[in-house]
Amino acid sequence: MKLYDIAHCRTGDKGNTITLSVIPYEASDYELLKERLTVEVVKHHLKGIVEGEVKRYDVQNIQALQFVCSQALATGVTTSLTLDTHGKSLSFALLELELD
Repeated sequence: MKLYDIAHCRTGDKGNTITLSVIPYEASDYELLKERLTVEVVKHHLKGIVEGEVKRYDVQNIQALQFVCSQALATGVTTSLTLDTHGKSLSFALLELELD
């Protein structure tokens, strides 16, 4: 099953850091995401894009996971020469992740 089958994702950016918030469609899938969507899994899935540290925050009151990825925007929005300087397409890249 792909991550997009059970969740959606929102992104934000600040400098060379991007945040990826993963929100399950059904509250019952929150525990599954906490178990399977680890920092290691996300870092491996986004290798070559996220060059720095990945931190995960469990936001239990809204049943979401937030990943803060450093060194992910090729130096940042105002200086990057990439097509997607804000990194919005990274939410779609993350949703392509195959969950075991």
